[in-house]
Amino acid sequence: MNELIQELIQWDKQTFLYLNNLGNENWDGFWLFITEKKSWIPLYIFLLFIIYRQIGTKKTAFVIILAALLMTASDQTCNLFKHSIARFRPCYNEELVGLMRLVKDGCGGKFGFVSAHAANHFALALFLGIIIGRKYKISLFLFLPWAFLVAYSRIYVGVHYPLDSIGGALIGSFYGYIFYLLFKKLENNKYIKS
Repeated sequence: MNELIQELIQWDKQTFLYLNNLGNENWDGFWLFITEKKSWIPLYIFLLFIIYRQIGTKKTAFVIILAALLMTASDQTCNLFKHSIARFRPCYNEELVGLMRLVKDGCGGKFGFVSAHAANHFALALFLGIIIGRKYKISLFLFLPWAFLVAYSRIYVGVHYPLDSIGGALIGSFYGYIFYLLFKKLENNKYIKS
């Protein structure tokens, strides 16, 4: 079992180096924009507007509350993994110095497994995508590639291994779906019904 884990870690490093070194200075600005949390604020506002138009004021307020709880759950689960597993980010791995590109200023916290960026974006993509998808079926096909881009950006800028992003995507997807089920169960409650 230990040998399998070592092979997986080695694969993760090699895949990271391959993907990270595909980048070049012409694309750095684009991926830095993608990886920046604040870049997505206009999209979140737009999505809330669509939800408001679809389900009304009270339910939209409920979506905002659930989204905040969703992000907290996703983020804290990632922190639990990071501090329990304590795997250094690639930018703190001395073996990789000189072999990788660190595009982002600063590396973040020392530990990287799992990526909270990936988890949070996949959580929101699934949660909001399914809600909006009840009326606009294509939404999930748009939201999941957006979350994938954010997850990949973490590898591109040099702060996460592929398995960090994959792990984050799985955690985020799980929470996104669970919180959607919670919303669905509670949306007909007389206190939030429009």
